[in-house]
Amino acid sequence: MLHFVTAGESHGPCLTAVVENLPAGIPVTEEYINLQMKRRQGGYGRGGRMKIESDRIKFTAGVRGGFTMGSPVSMQIENRDWENWSEIMDPGPAAATGTRVVTRPRPGHADLAGAIKYGHRDIRNVLERASARETAARVAAGTLARRFLEELGVSVVGAVVGIGPVSSGIPDCQPEDLASIIAGSPLGCADAKAEEAMKAEIDRAREMGDSLGGVFEVRIYGLPPGIGSYVSWDRKLDGRLAGAMMSIQAIKGVELGLGFTAAQLPGSRVHDEIFHDQEIGFYRKTNRAGGIEGGMTNGGPVIIRAVMKPIPTLYKPLKSADIISKESFEASVERSDVCAVPAACVVGEAVAAWEIARACLEKLGGDCLDEIKDRWLQYKSRAKNF
Repeated sequence: MLHFVTAGESHGPCLTAVVENLPAGIPVTEEYINLQMKRRQGGYGRGGRMKIESDRIKFTAGVRGGFTMGSPVSMQIENRDWENWSEIMDPGPAAATGTRVVTRPRPGHADLAGAIKYGHRDIRNVLERASARETAARVAAGTLARRFLEELGVSVVGAVVGIGPVSSGIPDCQPEDLASIIAGSPLGCADAKAEEAMKAEIDRAREMGDSLGGVFEVRIYGLPPGIGSYVSWDRKLDGRLAGAMMSIQAIKGVELGLGFTAAQLPGSRVHDEIFHDQEIGFYRKTNRAGGIEGGMTNGGPVIIRAVMKPIPTLYKPLKSADIISKESFEASVERSDVCAVPAACVVGEAVAAWEIARACLEKLGGDCLDEIKDRWLQYKSRAKNF
């Protein structure tokens, strides 16, 4: 079973990701993963932390000569801001625990519930790990999965489709063309006109000391029917993808295909009719299901959208109550972004790639890339000629 774990705090010395059971023989370099790390740090509306950090991973195990070895892959991401926090975050008894103590929980964060759960009287012990800084390690792990999927001819592309009240569409084009359009956008948006309106909304929120959320969409191309399963609840691919998306900080809603719109339409306008062609096999002319039926891929592109709430750290703080004195205060302010939807989209691509890679390996088995690719081609041929 493909598995990963991350470790590290927002202002600790580094973040670490360890990936287990990745097949041997996958070609990958640090530079490949660093491209995705850089994308995660970009986007119009980001805050001061991104001016300090320049995330780059370093392989510390599991990769040799540009190929995975089949052993656990370990990656480390240095936190450049560590030098400013080394005394406060020192793991030893000499840590300056009485300095910059946080006792005012911020509305919308994990602060209060986390402090109550673990008994912390300094909320820094909560916010350091609950921080979205953790997603840097998840992007690293998910990018390894993306690299594996590319070897199978599967591509993952994400785009921002909404910021605040402004929405945009995605053009109907080849995945490589869509990725190229998005790469040239500071918001990761495929609609230049809508993007200008989005930027104006972000500027307005910044001036008001407020924040903005939005919607991003992730598409996975190149999957044959039958990835995932209908036989058990925990093997349904749509459930796993939804859970992965919801695990990203600040994500409050997920939909596939038509999603919530399906509730407003009759069945005749929701379900995708099935056709057959001698050359291509079974196919659909529409993709309202978002590429998944009964917990399995149906041969169409998998389409997932996720809603990100506005970042709760505001420069015009909301009211809160001190966990020590119980007195009312304005919530403490940590350095934050105005809008991080483009970054969340990159994280969304990573977690989606991870779940798809897991499902593919469960279907195919195998310990090295060559045998997995052979099985993949055999299965795609059987699905086409069914």
